[in-house]
Amino acid sequence: MSVTPRILVLGIGNYLMGDEGVGVHLAEYLQQQQLLPQGVDVIDGGTGGFHLLEFFEQYDVVILIDAALDNYDIGTIRVIRPKFAADFPRAMSTHDIGMRDLINALQILGKMPDVWLVVISIESLQQQGIEMTSTIRERIPALANTVQQLVAKAMEPASPAMAVSGA
Repeated sequence: MSVTPRILVLGIGNYLMGDEGVGVHLAEYLQQQQLLPQGVDVIDGGTGGFHLLEFFEQYDVVILIDAALDNYDIGTIRVIRPKFAADFPRAMSTHDIGMRDLINALQILGKMPDVWLVVISIESLQQQGIEMTSTIRERIPALANTVQQLVAKAMEPASPAMAVSGA
């Protein structure tokens, strides 16, 4: 008999910095549209940090959504399986150090859940305000679809490793 894993979708970002807040905007979108199965929790994780440690300890699977400053085209969505803090994109947004430190702490404590990082490439952190650019706003449905697919994989029987490679 398989046990359904506890799944958390955690949107990370600064809502007041435009595209950098895409993770928070996506968490809100997923809740409003009711796109995930019952029992999957969605949380606005704000700018990350150690206050999120308790959430990571309570779930079997954590799907993080965040913006990334990287060398990909703006709006590119990637799925990464960060096993170590060094696996996070080097140029992740303003809370990069906090999330890396959180992952290190979970590893030290031996409480690392199955983590999936869904990132979307943004242009800059200079944008101020709660509005995202049209390029990123138009990618929200595709970002939500990526999260839905990961949740479905996590809920499959006999999927402890969820054999999907990061792109």
